[in-house]
Amino acid sequence: MAGNWKMYKTPQETATFFERFKPLVNGLNQCDIVIFPPALDIAAAVAATNGTKIGIGGQNIYWTKEGAFTGEVSAEMLVAAGARWVLVGHSERRHVVTSESDADVLKKTQAALAAGLTPVVCVGERLEEYKAGKTNEVLVKQFAGGLAGLTEEQFAQVVVAYEPVWAIGTGQTATPEIASAAHKLIREEADKRFGDQAAANLRILYGGSVKPDNIAGLMKESELDGTLVGGASLDPDSFSKIVKGA
Repeated sequence: MAGNWKMYKTPQETATFFERFKPLVNGLNQCDIVIFPPALDIAAAVAATNGTKIGIGGQNIYWTKEGAFTGEVSAEMLVAAGARWVLVGHSERRHVVTSESDADVLKKTQAALAAGLTPVVCVGERLEEYKAGKTNEVLVKQFAGGLAGLTEEQFAQVVVAYEPVWAIGTGQTATPEIASAAHKLIREEADKRFGDQAAANLRILYGGSVKPDNIAGLMKESELDGTLVGGASLDPDSFSKIVKGA
């Protein structure tokens, strides 16, 4: 159960969040809990979660170790800061902040794995693609360009997040059935490229206006292995209820 904070919270606000959040999830061992704070908050988040099982990740990386890439962060830098996870190919990186291609996603995923990070690779269709019935086409293309180029050993270390862009921050949520169908397709693509065992072991998260009041319905679907939560992860009480929904 993962929370993506996007561009919210200062280091002090991060420390305050975990002061409230940790007691709410203490003793819960049924799932991994990961928070992806802004890069400037990673050190504070790592310090605040020391001695717990809560993982901390970066929201983005560049695919080279260092260089003249103003504003970018390398996988090695995230590791040095204490992060163990990283988001790759989030829809806001693909369509809003930059225009990341599937090839970029593959390079970032490979860089993350080489540095020892666990990448959460995001895929999903935009509203116009959803309305045009192109969801499967988009997912197949994104899998082929951003994941199929991995080795079997690399793919075994990856987590995938299905996030329909039309359901992110809009209040709209894909029905459990829609989400399940998309996850099933992704798993089928994994089976074709990496085999049935790899497909069975693949963890696929759902992201798109996940809230405490819809988590139960989503998690009843066997194809959903967890969630990637946006706004609802900013509040300790709200996110703890989602974690318990696992």
